[in-house]
Amino acid sequence: MLTSLKPKVEAILENNNESVDNRLLEVCNLLQETISYYDWVGFYFKNGDKEELKLGPYAGEPTDHTIIPFGKGICGQVAVSNENFVVPDVAAQDNYIACSITVKAEIVVPLFLNGENIGQIDIDSNTPDPFTEADERFLEFVNQKVSQIL
Repeated sequence: MLTSLKPKVEAILENNNESVDNRLLEVCNLLQETISYYDWVGFYFKNGDKEELKLGPYAGEPTDHTIIPFGKGICGQVAVSNENFVVPDVAAQDNYIACSITVKAEIVVPLFLNGENIGQIDIDSNTPDPFTEADERFLEFVNQKVSQIL
C-alpha cells in the first residue's frame, strides 16, 4: 500500500506550477487521507539559525506546537539525534509533548539536505503501535524526494 503511493508523491512534488509549501501540503493531505492510521501529518523545519523547529505545512487538527525547541518532545529529539524515532505508545515517553489526547503513537523521520538535518516529517496516530519498518522506509523516501525541491 505504501509503495503504491510513491508515484503519487513524486507527481505532486514534481509539479513546478505549485509553490513548495502547496506541494508539501498536498503530500500531507495525500498521506493523511490515504493511510488510515496517519491521523496528523506535518513537516517541521529548522527555524533559521535558531535551535528550534518551526511548523510547516500539515494536514490534521490544528496544533499549538508551531515552535519546538531542539531536544524537547519527539520532534526536538530527532532534530538533535538525526535518527528516526518511532514511538509505539506516547504515554510511555517521558519527553513527549502531547498535541491531542487522542494521539497514541508517533513517528518522526528527519529530512536531510546536503547531509544537514533541516527538518522532519511528523506523523501522529490515534492507533496504538501502528508503525512498521515499511513506514520508516516510505517516509525516508518522501523526505528524500522533498529535499530535491528545497
